[in-house]
Amino acid sequence: MSIKIFDTHAHYDDEAFDEDREELLSRIQQAGVARVVNVACSMETSEKMPDFISDYDFMLGTVGVHPDDIDNLCNADMDRIKELSEKKGIIAIGEIGLDYHYDDIDKELKKKWFATQLDIAKELKLPVSIHSRDAARDTLEIMKSENVLDVSGVMHCFGYGVDMAREFLDMGYYIGVGGVVTFKNGRKLKEVVEYTPIDRIVIETDCPYLSPVPFRGKRNYSGNLTYVAEEIARIKGISVDEVYELTYDNAIKLYRLYEGTE
Repeated sequence: MSIKIFDTHAHYDDEAFDEDREELLSRIQQAGVARVVNVACSMETSEKMPDFISDYDFMLGTVGVHPDDIDNLCNADMDRIKELSEKKGIIAIGEIGLDYHYDDIDKELKKKWFATQLDIAKELKLPVSIHSRDAARDTLEIMKSENVLDVSGVMHCFGYGVDMAREFLDMGYYIGVGGVVTFKNGRKLKEVVEYTPIDRIVIETDCPYLSPVPFRGKRNYSGNLTYVAEEIARIKGISVDEVYELTYDNAIKLYRLYEGTE
């Protein structure tokens, strides 16, 4: 079976790729990476996303504002997110969510814009990519209060334990698994992978961040997903080819890439 990898969360517009972006992106295709979703994290990256992804026929994009970038948002920005979501190749709202790791932005403000962007996803019937760090209960509470059961999505870079995974899986969400699953101190994520049905796992790089072992600490890229797939295969007791095939199919379902869009 030929390798066919779907990187469900990347940031190739990051400045870390400025020097060799074109060469690198041509190389990941040779490595079997068939699809990449490039994810926005601010109004600036959202504005540029449609043009950025238009240069690559294998790349799709999202629009949305990360919780660490919401301090200057206004309602007009949300109207603009709606407009941008209609551009060719934009398939989801993200990454949005809550992050309490740093306390430089008011939590209530983060909650407000998370809920607002969930509402946009509901209105537009788009899936979401959710970032949640040190904020499990509030993330879950807002998702439930906003009644997002009809909005498919992924818990990007999942960092909680099995109990929280169960909650999000019960809501119909996918679990995003990346390089952390290969870390020696990634026991919690390994347990989540063991618990989560394989048809609810997608793989992601979050590049340029979170490179898997043996490249931990170096710039990440989609070709490194082979190491993530190998660890998932080991944990689940299935072949690596099955991981590639099943996680690819999962990503198609997650992002609703039906006939004519794949």
